[in-house]
Amino acid sequence: MPSTESAARELQDRAVLWSMGEIRATEVVTAACDALVAGLDSPALRILAACTRAEADYDVPDLLPPALDELGLTFHPAGSVAG
Repeated sequence: MPSTESAARELQDRAVLWSMGEIRATEVVTAACDALVAGLDSPALRILAACTRAEADYDVPDLLPPALDELGLTFHPAGSVAG
């Protein structure tokens, strides 16, 4: 099982890749699930991890920012130069 630090890094990395259009929203949801299994926890992370494949493309844009914020991670908006 990965450490909470490595799970947080992986979630952050997937969030950045998603914001750059490099990966699909379902991969962000998978990283959220992995983060929960590793021991990270927050209300928004639980909601993000519960997204189905059909919901991911629609819900990740709204759920990812608060999930990252609750974990003290940085959100880079989709298409941003910062990502």
